[in-house]
Amino acid sequence: MAAQQSSQPLAERTMGSCLLEKVARETETIDTPTPALTPDPNRESASESENEIPESIAGLQEHYQNLCLEKSQKTNPYILHVLREVDEEIKRGSEKGITLNIAGNNRLIPVERVTGEDFWILSEILQNHPFISGLDVRYNVLSDVGAYYAAKLLQTQRYLIYLNLMFNDIGPEGGELIAKALHKNTTLKYLRMTGNKIENKGGMFFASMLQINSSLEKLDLGDCDLGMQTVIAFATVLTQNQAVKGINLNRPLLYGEQEESTVHLGHMLKENHWLVELHICKHGIKNCGMQKLCDALYLNQSLRYLDISCNKITRDGMEYLADVLKSNTTLEVLDLSFNRIENAGVNCLSETLTSHNRSLKILSVVSNSIEGEGLVALSQSMKTNPTLSNIYIWGNKFDEATCEAYSDLIQMGRLKPDNTDVEPYVVDGHVYLAEVSNGLKKHYYWTPTHRDANSPSSSAGFALVSVGQYF
Repeated sequence: MAAQQSSQPLAERTMGSCLLEKVARETETIDTPTPALTPDPNRESASESENEIPESIAGLQEHYQNLCLEKSQKTNPYILHVLREVDEEIKRGSEKGITLNIAGNNRLIPVERVTGEDFWILSEILQNHPFISGLDVRYNVLSDVGAYYAAKLLQTQRYLIYLNLMFNDIGPEGGELIAKALHKNTTLKYLRMTGNKIENKGGMFFASMLQINSSLEKLDLGDCDLGMQTVIAFATVLTQNQAVKGINLNRPLLYGEQEESTVHLGHMLKENHWLVELHICKHGIKNCGMQKLCDALYLNQSLRYLDISCNKITRDGMEYLADVLKSNTTLEVLDLSFNRIENAGVNCLSETLTSHNRSLKILSVVSNSIEGEGLVALSQSMKTNPTLSNIYIWGNKFDEATCEAYSDLIQMGRLKPDNTDVEPYVVDGHVYLAEVSNGLKKHYYWTPTHRDANSPSSSAGFALVSVGQYF
């Protein structure tokens, strides 16, 4: 924490330390319902019937400038620019449901990253704003100070359903505040905490929150330095929670080779009949852990998107999975990228896709040490399997037969160019394959500057398995 604070302005450090010293007292406030969470229904219906917009809502930019002046806070030109655009959108008669995009990695306009003090002012003007349903402040420097005000905002903002706080230097204390604020919040559907090092302490508060909160549908805690204790806690809580439809637990800090976390996640999948999307990338899953997951998939009838990329699965693990896919009829998206299934593993998979499975729609075997024989077998399965529509193979070892096989699939229309990550081209009469920027989640860490971030070609997994407006 000291290392974080040393690089912050003196005013922010002073303010942050004062705020965090009051965490114990403020926690009681966060856990207690506020009048904003229980509005007077008569007053709300009256304002809606009159169709009046408060002055502060009609001019976000002006309200922001006035509030900065009142609080003696420097205005952030980037926030000012975004609020001006939102004001214009509202004046044009935009429907409710605007997402305020103040991402700190925007490359199209000059960006002054949002600090905790900036977010203090921003949270003040967004309280109970009926037009704003999404807030994206990824890649800024909110720190725990900003997390404090994010928690306050979650108490009072009754329209916010999407909040993206990824990579904002939020630590365990900030994670605790946000998790406790969600105890009483009933509107937020999707929270992204990706890349904030909330560690085991903060993660445990989120796991406890899921025992109370019944409205959150998707939670992303990837790259948050969660520990074994937290992963097991989530697996335990999700055996009972019926609201969460998607969860990301990528890259926890696990020590040991016994795969305890995978065993608990397998048990959760046996008991949970509501989870649709599960990301467990970089869990160190080996063939033994894969067997535990497959045992659960025989019984699970809800999971549609399984991400087990960047693990240690080999050909033996594929035998378990291929057998499961013969009877599993719900799994539609399977991400096996960056494992080591090789030809033997993909041959098992291809045989099942050819003769048995008719539910899987998207398959990624990127960078799996597969050679020509296995890749050709996979292409042949597409000719007899009418359901499999998307396949991603880049990063393996292409030979001439592979290039010709996938070129034929594309030319005959069986494989659409937007549904794969390769494109054929011819040089001196020989067919080769070039990489195309399509995939299951190309825009997970970044957003494009020239096209829709949620386009089906670049985020095929999320496009197919959508469990909400922002998912």
